[in-house]
Order: sequence, then structure tokens, then C-alpha cells
Amino acid sequence: MKRFKKVYIETTNICNLSCNFCPKTERELTFMDVESFKKIIDDVKQYTDYVYFHLMGEPFLNKNLEKFLEICEEAKLKVNITTNGTLINNVKEVLLKSKALRQVNISLHSFEANDSKMTLEEYITNITNFINEANNKSNIICSIRLWNMDTEELKACNSLNSNILKTLEEELNIDFSLGEKLQEKPGIKVRKNLYVNMAEKFEWPNINLVNEEVEVFCYGLRDQIGILVDGTVVPCCLDSEGNIPLGNIFKTPLGEIISSKRAKDIYNGFSNRKAVEELCKRCGYAKRY
Repeated sequence: MKRFKKVYIETTNICNLSCNFCPKTERELTFMDVESFKKIIDDVKQYTDYVYFHLMGEPFLNKNLEKFLEICEEAKLKVNITTNGTLINNVKEVLLKSKALRQVNISLHSFEANDSKMTLEEYITNITNFINEANNKSNIICSIRLWNMDTEELKACNSLNSNILKTLEEELNIDFSLGEKLQEKPGIKVRKNLYVNMAEKFEWPNINLVNEEVEVFCYGLRDQIGILVDGTVVPCCLDSEGNIPLGNIFKTPLGEIISSKRAKDIYNGFSNRKAVEELCKRCGYAKRY
């Protein structure tokens, strides 16, 4: 049995947007090359069946996307990609013909969180055109996300949600009210391989936040790990700055990294609902568990 349900790979930490809910990285901005990606895949394929092109950055910006998908196919790994969706027309043909691509998660909440030069209609239409084509021509799962609901602590940008849902109904030929269904439960299956889900805005872990000593659990190092663009292995997909570097996969085999004392301490700490790392003590997402 393979250890991780998913391994996040940051193919770039560069983004074409600047969402107000997303932390801005202070790391060197760069793209992963093919040789580095292949080295990662050769190592992680022993530990998982699924890789996610996600952490920071917009994965559709990397010109090596098609080659990355081919490498994953050769390694018999399935790929999930998380995107803001603005560049989906540029890579549509690459995505549709890929045999490795399992799922595309599209974060529609990114539109209102930016000063966009694109109109909402153009943005949604490009995405729904891809979804309709994917539904007709492939087995790619498309998951639409609106992760911008208000909480008691956080106000999100969500004034366009009703317009977005109405446009989705029209463009995707949905014969029921998405808004009504999403009030009943936050995630719904629209049809085969098409999902829409809403969630509350959350606060990214920030080493500069005030430490809250509360019981906390996380799936980091249990179900998932993350690999930053420079090869740094981190416990989860929310360690955007590499504040918890467990090792570098370009220098040390992954097996040694995840067997290190630091990694074991993190894992055992969460087993006892205790965060042992300072960043984990300041994670708003982990509180959901």
C-alpha cells in the first residue's frame, strides 16, 4: 500500500494573478524544468498514485506542462491540477489529450479577488467551454470551486457569486438552481465528472501570526506532502514559504526525508492532536479538522 494519497508538486511559484486571499511568496520566482520534474516523479512514484500540480503559482504558466503530463503517464501516475482558470484556452488541447490527467480544479473565487482585465462573462465562458468539451471528449473530472464564503473572523470577496452561479447554469445547461442546492450541502455533483463546491475562506498559516495553543490535527505527512519548485519537501500544501523544510528531494531520497526525526515528530504530534511546529500552530485551515 502506498503511503500518501497525494503528493503536491509546485511546477512553478509564479502566478499571473495576485489574489487578495493568497499569500505572496518571498522565494525566488522560477519554473521547474523537465529534468527536475522527472527526478521528482522517479522518486515519489513509490509512495503515491496521485500527484497534484499545485502549491503556489499557476501551473498553466509552465511551458513544460505537456511533457510533465507525459512523464506522469509513463510513471502510471494520475494528475490533478488546481488552476485559476484564466489561461485554460492556452492549454485546452494539451489537457484534453492527456491520458494522465484525472481532474482539473478551477478556483472561480480568484476572479473577484483580483483587478481583472478580463470580463466575468469571458472568464466563465472560457472555463465552461473547456468543461463541456472535457465532459464530451474525455474522462477528466472538472471541479468548480467557490471558496469565498464569509466566516465570523474573515470577510471574503463574494458579491459576484450569484452571477457566477447563474452563468454556470446557463453555459453548462444545468436545469436546477445551483444556489439552492449549495445551500443544502456545500458540494454537489452536477453530472458525471462535473462538481461544484463552496467553502469558507480560510487563513493561510503564517509564522508571524499569534500562536494559539489549541488541539489541532492535520493530514500533513499522513495523507500528503508537498514539494516546492526548488525541491524542498514540506509537510503539506499550505507551507507556501517552506517554513518547515524536511529536506531537499534533489539531494536526499524521499524515503530518508519522511523518515527523519522532524517528520516523525510532526506526524506523532498530530496523532495526539498537537502541533509541534510553530507554523502549524498558526494554521487556520487545520482548525477545520
